Amino acid sequence: MQKNRLILLRHGQSIYNKENLFTGWTDVDLSAQGIKEAQKAGEILKDANLFPDICFTSWLKRSIHTANLVLENMQWEHIDCIRSWKLNERHYGAWQQRNKAEVKKEVGEKMFLAIRRGYDTPPPLLDIKDQRAPINDLKYKNISDCKLPLGESLKDTRSRTLNYYYEKIVPHLMMGKTVLVSVHGNSLRALVMAIKNLTPLEIIKVEIPTGKPIVYQFDESLQMIGKNFFE
Repeated sequence: MQKNRLILLRHGQSIYNKENLFTGWTDVDLSAQGIKEAQKAGEILKDANLFPDICFTSWLKRSIHTANLVLENMQWEHIDCIRSWKLNERHYGAWQQRNKAEVKKEVGEKMFLAIRRGYDTPPPLLDIKDQRAPINDLKYKNISDCKLPLGESLKDTRSRTLNYYYEKIVPHLMMGKTVLVSVHGNSLRALVMAIKNLTPLEIIKVEIPTGKPIVYQFDESLQMIGKNFFE
């Protein structure tokens, strides 16, 4: 019997989440609470008998470490884990590493919400010489400069994330596998938007909590036939 199950998991709380800072591609680790959330997610999946056949993460350590903790707690560390920068969080441009409340006060609530929760409004872009720009991060040295963002809207994030989803993840689902995707709030919002066929207005209201597995079941044509959210 085919399973065709997709487990979406936003990483556990990060240090920047705790401090209310825009994180984006800043490579910060999990907080103490985030570690516990990841461990709990592993217990939840094990108790639900949801053992993945393969795992996908971004290139950011909060995503990688969450997956590691989940699989360790499941005693299921033998499976392949594939990593891609295309599953990275949305790049928040010049807002990265800044306090959200301070940014909101600076730009006003309307602009703040349009950029943070909207679909096609990007944040102020980084200067290419800024050390926060991916082009200046050694881990991206083999990625073409033109592909590395200086800031992204959700629409931009959706484009690269869905490209990877259909090219690399969907083939495993079509083979009837259970796939774990341990990534980020906005890369997951991009996937949920496609899976549930949501409009740009509808996705504004979607918030994905840290460390809470969401499981989608698909039929053989990859149409969603069920969803479970685990607290």
